[in-house]
Amino acid sequence: MLEMKLSSKKKLRNILFIAFLIILGLIIRIGCIQFLQGEELSSMAYMQQTLDRKINPKRGVIYDATGKNVLAVSSNVETVSVNPGNISKENKEKVAKVLSDIFELDYDKTLKKVTKRSSIETIAKKVDKEKTDKLRVWMQENDITTGINIDEDTKRYYPYSTVASQIIGFCGSDNQGLDGIEAKYDTELKGTQGYIKRHTDARGGDIGEEGENYVSAIDGNDLVLTIDLSVQSIVEKYLEEACIDNVCTDGGNVVVMNPQNGDILAMATYPSYDLNNPYEAYTDELKGIWESLGQADKTKNLQAVWRNKAIADTYEPGSVFKLITTSAALEEGLVTDIDKQGEFCCTGSIEVAGVRIKCWRYYRPHGSESLRMALMNSCNPIFIGLGQKMGVKTYYSYLNKFRLLNKTGIDLPGEANSIFLAEEKAGPVELATISFGQRFEITPIQLVTAVSSIANGGTSVSPRIVKQIINSETKEITDIPVKTNGTVISKETSEKVLSMMETVVSEGTGKNAKVAGYRIGGKTGTSEDGVNTNKYVTSFCGVAPIENPQVVVLVTLYNPTR
Repeated sequence: MLEMKLSSKKKLRNILFIAFLIILGLIIRIGCIQFLQGEELSSMAYMQQTLDRKINPKRGVIYDATGKNVLAVSSNVETVSVNPGNISKENKEKVAKVLSDIFELDYDKTLKKVTKRSSIETIAKKVDKEKTDKLRVWMQENDITTGINIDEDTKRYYPYSTVASQIIGFCGSDNQGLDGIEAKYDTELKGTQGYIKRHTDARGGDIGEEGENYVSAIDGNDLVLTIDLSVQSIVEKYLEEACIDNVCTDGGNVVVMNPQNGDILAMATYPSYDLNNPYEAYTDELKGIWESLGQADKTKNLQAVWRNKAIADTYEPGSVFKLITTSAALEEGLVTDIDKQGEFCCTGSIEVAGVRIKCWRYYRPHGSESLRMALMNSCNPIFIGLGQKMGVKTYYSYLNKFRLLNKTGIDLPGEANSIFLAEEKAGPVELATISFGQRFEITPIQLVTAVSSIANGGTSVSPRIVKQIINSETKEITDIPVKTNGTVISKETSEKVLSMMETVVSEGTGKNAKVAGYRIGGKTGTSEDGVNTNKYVTSFCGVAPIENPQVVVLVTLYNPTR
C-alpha cells in the first residue's frame, strides 16, 4: 500500500514537471513571438490583411506649338496581379495555366509567382482590355473572386511614331520618362499615383465595414511645345533625303529657331526611331542583323539613335563661324564700310607666328576684296587678319557675349558644352584658326543661338522647347517666359551682317539656298570631323526673311561621301 502511494506521488510529480516544462516552453515561445519576431509578424499580418495596389495616373499630353496636334498621349490599359496567399492550393495550377495562356507567358514562371509566399505579384503590365475581359469571364465561370486583381493602368502612345523622336523621348515600363522631354519634364508629366487599399481576412474576405478604399490618381500636366508639327515633318523629310542622296555615313541634323523669341520650331536628327518601339532596330540594315547582335551591340546602336546630335554632339563649324568674326570686327570698328573695294587683299595664304595658313582657293587667290566680298568668297586670310587685329582678349569677350563658352540652357537633357582652348593658352595660331571656324568644337544649338543674336538685331535669346504648361485639374496655363541675355552687337552691325549674308546666297557660295521671291541670307561651312579621320562635316546656316528674320536654319551633314 505504501509502495502504491509513493508510485502515485512520483507519477504526479512527473506530470507536474512535464506540465511545467510545457508552460515554460510556451512562455519562451510567446516571448520570442512578441519581442523577437513581433515586428516582422505584425508586418506580415498587415501585408496579408491589407492589400495595397497602385493606380498609375495618365501622363500629361504633349502638344505641338498649335496646341492641337498631339505628339504624346496616354491610353487606358490594365495591369494584372495576384495575391498568392488568397488563391487556394487546389486552384494555383489552374490559375497559372489560364494566366500564362491569355497573356502568352511562360507557365513555369507564372506558377512560381502564383505559389510564392508574398502579398502581391505582378503578372502582366499594360495589357489591352480585350485580354483582361477574357480573364474576367474565366474568373466568373470558375467562381474565383479573390486572389486575382485587374487594375486600371496607362500606356504611353506616340501618334506620329518617328516624328521628333529625339526631342520627345520615351517612357519606361513604370511610366517614368527616360529621354527627351519625357525625362526633362517628368515631374510635370507623371502626375500622382492613386491606390486601392483593401482589408481582408486570411481567405481574402473583407474585414469589418471598411471594404475597399479607392483613392484616384491625379493625371500629369500637359505641355505645349514650341515645335510646329508641319515644320518638323517637312524638315525631317528633306533631311532624310539629303542624308540618303549624299550618303552621309554619320547622319545629319537640322535646327530651326525663331530668333525673336528663341522658340525651336523644328529639331531633327537622322536617322530617327519609332517612339512606340524604342528598343527595336531602326534601319533596314540593322533589322537584317538585329537578332544576331549581342546585347552590348544592340545597346550601342540604340543609344546612338536616341542621341540628339543637335544638342549632345560637338563639331567644328567651319566657315559658318566667320559670321561671328565678321560681327565682332564690325562692332569693334575695325571695318566701317563693308563695300570698300581694296580694303583687303587675298594672296592665297597668310603667315601667322611662322605658320603659313592657306586660303581654300590658294591656287587662284581672290585678290582685292571688300568685307562683303570676303564673306561671299569665304576667304580665310581676311578673317584671320581680323582676328589678329582684335587680339585674343577681345575676341574671347565676343565668344562670351555670343554665349559660345557656355551651354545654352535649352530645356532638354544631355546638352554638351563647347570645346575651346582656354583664353590664357590661346596663341596667335590658335586665334587664327578660331577666326575662320576650325580647331574648336561647338554644338549646333550653340551656333543657331549665336546666329539668332545677329538675326534679331543684336539680342541674345535663349532657346526653348516648351512654351506652356497646362494644369491637369484646373486647366490653368503657365507660360514659360522668353529669356534674353543682354545685347551682343548693335542693330547697325546686325543689319550689315544680314546684308552680307544675303549676298552670300544671291552671288556667293550659298547660291543653292536661293529661293525666288524670298530674301534669304546664309553662310556655308565645311570642316574636318576630328583629326586625321578623313571625315568631313558640311553645313549651311540660313536666315529668312532678311528684312525681318523669323527663322534661323542650320543644316549639318556628317561625312557626306557623295
